[in-house]
Amino acid sequence: MPRFRETDVSSPDAAALLTEYFAERESTFPSAQGRYTTTLPDATAFVPPTGVFVVVDDGPAGPDSGAASGPRACGGIRLIAPSASGAVRYEVKHLYVRPTGRAQGLGRALLDELERRAAAFGADEIVLDTNDSLAAAGGLYRSAGYTTIEPYNANPNATTWYGKAVTGGTETGTAGR
Repeated sequence: MPRFRETDVSSPDAAALLTEYFAERESTFPSAQGRYTTTLPDATAFVPPTGVFVVVDDGPAGPDSGAASGPRACGGIRLIAPSASGAVRYEVKHLYVRPTGRAQGLGRALLDELERRAAAFGADEIVLDTNDSLAAAGGLYRSAGYTTIEPYNANPNATTWYGKAVTGGTETGTAGR
């Protein structure tokens, strides 16, 4: 069972996961789209109640081992400018699952946890951007109820923007425009 641990984005575990994330994105970024632009997260944007960064640790490695397998995923949410209608918006950032944790529901569990925390902070909607080359990520977001929205930022790495409306920790519909 995954454990969600709040941490500073510059903590050793978060830094290691983010370094892997950025290296993977740089090496797999579609060459037709140019070079991947690494933007290190601003630690001050991920401090409650305007944001949080989470590292996901697995539970014990085996039923009797008592040893944890260590950090396997990370991601954060941060408050961004309100929508044109004034909705309070939080953005999902740097959702990353190590290859050994993929296809096991860990990404979905992390996304659900980030959504829960954003709703608890008062989010009306949650937005994110991604690149279409990340097919599994796009599938995860769509299966979690996100719909395509108009770009809300100028991220040079993004090709698709998603949104989802939330109220008090529950989904209320989509944030599409």
